[in-house]
Amino acid sequence: MKLRNPDSRFDLSIKADYKVLEIGGGHNPHPRANIIVDKFVESNYHRSGDIKVLTHQQFINADGEDLPFEDKSFDYVICAQVLEHVNDPVRFLKEQTRVASSGYLETPNIIGEFLIPKESHRWILQEIDDKVVMYDKEYIGFKPIMDFGYVFQEFLPKHSLGFKIMQQTHGDLTLMKLEWKDDIEVLVNPDSSYYMDYFTKPWGEEACKRFFVNRSLASEGASSFSAFLDICRSVFKSKILKVKS
Repeated sequence: MKLRNPDSRFDLSIKADYKVLEIGGGHNPHPRANIIVDKFVESNYHRSGDIKVLTHQQFINADGEDLPFEDKSFDYVICAQVLEHVNDPVRFLKEQTRVASSGYLETPNIIGEFLIPKESHRWILQEIDDKVVMYDKEYIGFKPIMDFGYVFQEFLPKHSLGFKIMQQTHGDLTLMKLEWKDDIEVLVNPDSSYYMDYFTKPWGEEACKRFFVNRSLASEGASSFSAFLDICRSVFKSKILKVKS
């Protein structure tokens, strides 16, 4: 079942003594993971760079749909930016709930996939009613017009303070992020207009109210100010580290 929607992949309910698995750490492994599993070691088609493994981590070449671990071998499993690539999402998720009792799942959502479409992404996803709803792109005839990935992943994060603040205050704009326990409820290609319309028709006020938090002006201001301070601290730390090095 779904527990909550974390702010980011670093806002996770992982205790100090947890044994943590990451599936598909790729070029950006989570520092909290003890063991990293990746399927493709020779090709970067499904990631943005070569596989990276931190010094305290063990790497295992394995398929996320057939993990080489005993039941409940881990306390927690992290899976970020991988589900949208897989062949059999039901089997892939069942393997995670088999080897761990809780975990974190992150993928692009509908808006993220339209803004930053990837050829390697087979699926387009959205959390609806605490369920992971996903459609094969071919099934719904998904055809992105343009790829604005550079704009939203490279240019704006480097040059726009306002965009950085928006990333922190509206992290759900382009990503689906959920923390789960025991199981993950998933619907694959549901033949229902209730779900399909969100993937195939323009969004109006009803959709926006469903998927985005409606904050008061005071709450929005406090959230933006907090994000601004976090960004300032991060920039300050990076400048200090550069000076020291």
